[in-house]
Amino acid sequence: MNHLKGLKAAYLTLGCKLNFAETASLRDRLEGLGIQTAEEGESADICVVNTCSVTEVADHKCRQAIHRLTRRNPNAFVVVTGCYAQLKADEIARLEGVDLVVGAEQKGRIAELLAQRLADRREESQACHEKEWGPLGEIKTFAPSCSCGERTRFFLKVQDGCDYFCSYCTIPFARGRSRNGSIASMVEQARDVAARGGREIVLTGVNTGDFGRSTGETFLELIRALDEVEGIVRYRISSIEPNLLTDEIIRFCADSRAFMPHFHVPLQSGSDEVLKLMRRRYDTALFAHKMEQIKRWMPDAFIGVDVIVGMRGETDDMFNRAFDFISGLDVSSSPTANVPALARCKSPVPLHPRRSANAAPACWNFLSKSAVNTMLASLARSARCFGNTPERVSPWLASPTTTSECVVPKERCPRMEAFPASDSAASVTKAPAWRVSTQDNERVEACN
Repeated sequence: MNHLKGLKAAYLTLGCKLNFAETASLRDRLEGLGIQTAEEGESADICVVNTCSVTEVADHKCRQAIHRLTRRNPNAFVVVTGCYAQLKADEIARLEGVDLVVGAEQKGRIAELLAQRLADRREESQACHEKEWGPLGEIKTFAPSCSCGERTRFFLKVQDGCDYFCSYCTIPFARGRSRNGSIASMVEQARDVAARGGREIVLTGVNTGDFGRSTGETFLELIRALDEVEGIVRYRISSIEPNLLTDEIIRFCADSRAFMPHFHVPLQSGSDEVLKLMRRRYDTALFAHKMEQIKRWMPDAFIGVDVIVGMRGETDDMFNRAFDFISGLDVSSSPTANVPALARCKSPVPLHPRRSANAAPACWNFLSKSAVNTMLASLARSARCFGNTPERVSPWLASPTTTSECVVPKERCPRMEAFPASDSAASVTKAPAWRVSTQDNERVEACN
């Protein structure tokens, strides 16, 4: 593959952490073949776009990104892969400047395919418009991935695909059935990360908690094994379905050596009726139980939640019940094409309840002081994990045990007016921010 040495490649990733992990691993493989990564503003001989297709907006962004890359690098060999490439391969192959569209099953062979195509390419100015693609039923391979790219965290792909087929989601059609590598292979990759000096790993997947479909193992067994890998001081679970977040997993994370008290749990709706429309595998009672368990065992845990509003078939009453259930979150909606949910209801969901909710001083626009102190405590603990002393941290992080005022970046409360941040040691940021009341039962207040 001598014809690859010295070539420069540009990479663009859209979408989820799993896409990022796969792009970073591909870059590592191509660099091993002598292909250098192009610097910012530098012309590239190869362009790789790893796409997302979670919404129609995502599809549009992917097309825009492809057009930008081809304009900036008119002579580059352009490869497009990812979920959008799997779902709409013919559409992408017809785009100006695209040379090769690679499907989900073939994604692990991009380095090989590039070497073959570049060896045969004769006219740099003419795009090939070719496909290496297979239908959904052929997506069976689990391609391992563990890399950090230009970041400090490593992203370890533990699972791929999904068997859930929620009514609003295209991802099972883009990534195939649930599959995974073995626990032994994951532990080996984590040890390699430690040997390379990595200290933090994020576990990624499409349906991460469904780990074990291919091997007869469980996600709990996986995290127990990873927790024993020396040299890794922090693990994070990127996302896990509430019905797969068992009480045993919660208790293990509470007592573990290295797993952070950090959970991203997709709720999608606070209405049981809407959850049924979505074909979700839990109800609000189960979700509430999981939140209670997390807070019982880890009072300072961070919990991120996904919510979808405007689901086809959602009524005003359903929306209002969901609104009451999910106080504390800022949500948005984006429609996705080609999914069964679109066929359920011809008329769109009325927008006036959403507009009034967005205009009201809803509780999700505020953070309590106790919540901010929890954030600061976690940051301080994380800093200490990497050898920082309180004295080294204090210039930018105030101690939650001594702070009478904490400052929250204003982007966390976008609907309130900013005020000049305090110059005291209690300030987390010097940017315009929100001051938090000293009373635990009060909420964030705009101060002049």
